[in-house]
Amino acid sequence: MELKNLKKYHIILASNSPRRRELLSGLGIDYEVKILPGIDESYPENLTGEEIPMYIAREKADAYRPSIKPDELIITADTIVCLEGQVLGKPKDEADACRMLRLLSGRTHQVITGVCITTAEMQRTFAATTDVTFDTLSEEEITHYVNNYRPMDKAGAYGVQEWIGFIGVTRLEGSYFNVMGLPIQRLYKELKRI
Repeated sequence: MELKNLKKYHIILASNSPRRRELLSGLGIDYEVKILPGIDESYPENLTGEEIPMYIAREKADAYRPSIKPDELIITADTIVCLEGQVLGKPKDEADACRMLRLLSGRTHQVITGVCITTAEMQRTFAATTDVTFDTLSEEEITHYVNNYRPMDKAGAYGVQEWIGFIGVTRLEGSYFNVMGLPIQRLYKELKRI
């Protein structure tokens, strides 16, 4: 079904993520990918949970604000993994990726994505949270995944749509697509409201 209300906008996805591109393409809307380099993804230490990715998604959107045209609609997003209040971002290196997967092994964590929709007239931000439970992972499984799938660009050092998700995820409560990096069903609802 076409989102006719978006016809007046030139839609920009401000993300390097191939998974976000794949998910947005699934809605059947035309969009362009535009990346501004060097956007700061740090956040104030007092933020927790959903506040963190929503703040970063807004910061990303605000970097585009000075050059936004009246007919443009920009979608920015940020995803974090939270384990008992500890934020796991993108790993620094292979050792850090293995460390993160050891922490997630046999436990339930939250994947939280903040999304910001921005036009010249308005800005709307929301977040989606999904609970993900991992089976106990062996050291061999962890190193196999990190060495073969190179999850350095993924929060929490894993992609649910990859091998580790196939063998490791025992339970998922919430949006699967949110764990991939974009809560597409919620985004569709928000875009319909514009």
